[in-house]
Amino acid sequence: MPTSLVRSPVPRSPSQRTALSRWASQGATFRSIDSSTVKRTGTLRSCVEIGVAPMASGYVDEETNKGSMWELDQNLDQPMDEEAGRLRNMYREKKFSAILVIRLAFQSLGVVFGDLGTSPLYVFYNTFPHGVEDAEDVIGALSLIIYSLTLIPLLKYVFVVLRANDNGQGGTFALYSLLCRHAKVNTIPNEHSTDEQLTTYSRHTYAENSLAAKVKRWLELHAYKKNALLILVLVGTCMAIGDGILTPVISVLSASGGIKFDHPKMSNDIAMLFAVVILVGLFSMQHYGTDKVGWLFAPIVLLWFLLIGTIGAVNIWKHDSSVLKAFNPVYIYRYFRRGKRDSWISLGGILLSITGTEALFADLCHFPVLAVQIAFTLIVFPCLLLAYTGQAAYLVRNTEHVSDAFYRSIPDGIYWPMFIVATAAAIVASQATISATFSIIKQALALGCFPRVKVVHTSRKFLGQIYIPDINWVLMILCIAVTVGFKNQSQIGNAYGTAVVIVMVVTTFLMIPIMLLVWRSHWILVCIFTALSLLVELPYLSAVLFKIDQGGWVPLVIAAAFLIIMYIWHYGTVKRYEFEMHSKVSMAWILGLGPSLGLVRVPGIGFVYTELASGVPHIFSHFITNLPAIHSVVVFVCVKYLPVYTVPAEERFLVKRIGPKNFHMFRCVARYGYKDLHKKDDDFEKMLFDSLSLFVQLETMMEGYSDSDDYSLSTQQQMLENGDDNMFSSNVDCSYSSNDIQPAQSQGSNIMRSSGQTSQTMSDELEFLNSCKEAGVVHILGNTVVRARRESGIVKRIAVDYIYAFLRRICRENSVIFNVPHESLLNVGQIYYI
Repeated sequence: MPTSLVRSPVPRSPSQRTALSRWASQGATFRSIDSSTVKRTGTLRSCVEIGVAPMASGYVDEETNKGSMWELDQNLDQPMDEEAGRLRNMYREKKFSAILVIRLAFQSLGVVFGDLGTSPLYVFYNTFPHGVEDAEDVIGALSLIIYSLTLIPLLKYVFVVLRANDNGQGGTFALYSLLCRHAKVNTIPNEHSTDEQLTTYSRHTYAENSLAAKVKRWLELHAYKKNALLILVLVGTCMAIGDGILTPVISVLSASGGIKFDHPKMSNDIAMLFAVVILVGLFSMQHYGTDKVGWLFAPIVLLWFLLIGTIGAVNIWKHDSSVLKAFNPVYIYRYFRRGKRDSWISLGGILLSITGTEALFADLCHFPVLAVQIAFTLIVFPCLLLAYTGQAAYLVRNTEHVSDAFYRSIPDGIYWPMFIVATAAAIVASQATISATFSIIKQALALGCFPRVKVVHTSRKFLGQIYIPDINWVLMILCIAVTVGFKNQSQIGNAYGTAVVIVMVVTTFLMIPIMLLVWRSHWILVCIFTALSLLVELPYLSAVLFKIDQGGWVPLVIAAAFLIIMYIWHYGTVKRYEFEMHSKVSMAWILGLGPSLGLVRVPGIGFVYTELASGVPHIFSHFITNLPAIHSVVVFVCVKYLPVYTVPAEERFLVKRIGPKNFHMFRCVARYGYKDLHKKDDDFEKMLFDSLSLFVQLETMMEGYSDSDDYSLSTQQQMLENGDDNMFSSNVDCSYSSNDIQPAQSQGSNIMRSSGQTSQTMSDELEFLNSCKEAGVVHILGNTVVRARRESGIVKRIAVDYIYAFLRRICRENSVIFNVPHESLLNVGQIYYI
């Protein structure tokens, strides 16, 4: 092939490279061919790049020994590395002033610490449900509470685990997303190199023989390790959901128990009814969003901490200051030596003093880690220590009042104000865990581990404040069922402790690969962290196992139900993706049919939705086989959820052309993070068309780029100074050969003439796209029905044919999520047997 046929916009001098970099920074995209590419892939690749038919259909690459059809398919459907590279913007971490950090620390009280702060309502009662036999037991229990608060919330979470957040997002799925970025452990194999160019996609490279590289290879080696990691994450997630059910129950029920203290003859049913009314009101308010009532939360929780801290200090001074000796850990040893089995079982109640710690991490959304650390160390931690120490001082003198130690230790003059504040604080604590549950389910949904449900964005200012109606009512029903079914704080406390400690253990095991892969910590530090965490958590876990028959089975049943739903949905999602991958059609074969694709090209635009970022989906071939006609413009749309918390709007859409221009075929990849939402006011169709139009303009502009040093310095600067309007119209030809070099003066007329030609070409294609849009837009969605094969086992058939099929029927369709008009929707059905 003559050299002049190869159109190469690759700059051959530093000045030209600088010029092209400036074009790319303005949003331009271009394709490049250099001499090494031509030499490596042969004549066929050069022809494909410029849309010229290959001269020899039987060409075989001598180096790769692969046929021309394979080479053609690879070049027709290349990755979007260049398109992704031009979209990457300069990301800068937000910097907070000292005053702003203090303000955020104050605001974090109402969102992050509500659950942890209400634990003094019920800890001592659940620790000694049968009464206190010896006052020294109170000292031992207090010593356990002090060191549990120090080791788990303070040292483990506030100063270590919070640093493992995913750009401010916490929870087990945030840890999982970090691991998916640093190792190929995602069970849905849809990763691509273009995803790594996102500004929110952070990862590290490792030395070949480093410990991190060895751990990475070990995790990626077998599929069962990836599945085991996923199941571990799902177990922690399901237990966190169970925590979201039990926290409102025990917090509200404990707070409402203050009514019975002032009226001893009142029936338990009255207090329970009062708690149910509060729960119904709480869940009924969720659709307003945290932002609507959040301004009340921080002052309420701050007042709560100050009151319990002050009351605790008064009780220490008033009753027995000798309880301060509980800061000596020797009393922990004496506590277990004296009580043995009963003391060990009582750990299930002491565990409740650190409940809410896992919610502290899950609720980490809009507050910098420094603000949370300041709030905990300066307010939460000292106030909690004073509150528990004050209650212990009261109980040492009044061991018979353990069942309602919190309310009895309140001075008479402020009892009712304290009751009101306690009830309000319990509502705030419940709100925190409910919001965390919504966030967890949204993360699971985005990563393909939960059925598609309706997600409502309740705040224009805060991305993480969401409301999920279906989950909200399910949580309310389960909360009421637990409240009415148990009527006993002790059994509810047992259930609550089981859910909490399992989440903590899961977090500890997930932190091991995080510290090795993400932080690249020394293995000795990893061992110290793991040993100290498990030294506290494993005894608590063994203690709650003794109480499974006393209410501890409740979170296990709830978690098992959610785990079955999430795992079966994920299994079906993986199988559907594998079906898409294995049944995709060769792009070379499609384009070999010619510009008409061997079909009738009718006016209009067809958006063909697929889960693949490359290749032609099976639904397209299925569609044209049964209806041999397709629209004049075809766009393959892939909607991907990535293991990042958000994808910036300017980096969301990747667009590229497939084949020559007269085919009018494109591919568009829409990328979302697990915090991104499809809001009702977003017109997905309009965003797709706008991205397509912008791509055509930028592509034409870069194809008109000259390879002259004089032009790259002077003409481009003039175009940049003239503004964006001229940038899309003042384009020049980019044809290059060794015989085309001319003086700058003689090139002036060529530049102007070429500029007019490319401008006309761009105008014609944009006019064609607009006319096709006016003719009609059709969204073609695949409706793949997954069935189990006849020879499959009974478990697989129940899971696939009944559970997964039921979940598919009740979940939201993609057309609803993307706000596709019903009259523009076309579903293509197909059955896939697994």
